[in-house]
Formats: sequence, structure tokens, C-alpha cells
Amino acid sequence: MSLRSPLGRVLGLGTAKDGTSHWWGQRVSGAALAILGLWFAVAIAGMPGYAHADAAAFIGEPLHAVLLMLLTVTMAYHSYLGVQVVIEDYVHGHGLKIASLVLSRFAHVFLAVVGLYAILRLGIGA
Repeated sequence: MSLRSPLGRVLGLGTAKDGTSHWWGQRVSGAALAILGLWFAVAIAGMPGYAHADAAAFIGEPLHAVLLMLLTVTMAYHSYLGVQVVIEDYVHGHGLKIASLVLSRFAHVFLAVVGLYAILRLGIGA
């Protein structure tokens, strides 16, 4: 007795095998966000002031710049995964779903690049 569906037995395709990697991506990026978010909250609370010069000096430190870039990329990735699930679950038109997924990917990549550019620009002091 097989537990596979009749269509699965006939086609031999089984599952798409995509859900596990998506699930792990959300969990790992969520854990990274918890750690990086805690660092960010503690680091911001420990800043001497919140003027532009203080922020530029904070970002100018190499460790802070690298951790901020990791936070930015991880946040964009985690957000993209979450928005992807919402679109796949609640957008029912096939064309609209594909267009929304493509637009979401471009928007998240664009925002991540803008964030990285801002951190680098402030960190270098240009």
C-alpha cells in the first residue's frame, strides 16, 4: 500500500520540494534578526548622541558597519520570504500573483541595495 496520491504515482512527480528550504530560510533569518536586532538596540542605546555626526561616527566603525549591513540584508530577505507567503496564499489570479511576486522581489532587492549604499556612504564619509 502506497501513501502517494494516484496522480503522484502516475506522474512520478511528488511534491515540489520547495517548502522545506523556505521554512528553514524564515527560521534562520528570524534567529539572525533576533540576534542582530538585540545588538542594534543595545548599540543605539549606548550611543552618546543622536545627531548626524554621532550616527556617522557610529557607522564609521568597521564592526558596526558590517553588522548594520548584515542586519539590512537579513531584514530584506526575511521580509521578502514573508511577503511571498502572503502573496502566494491570498492573491488568486495567476497573472497578478506572478506580477506581485516579481514586483516584491525587485522592491526588496532595491531597498536592500539602497540601505547598503547608505551605510557605505556614511561609513566612508563621502
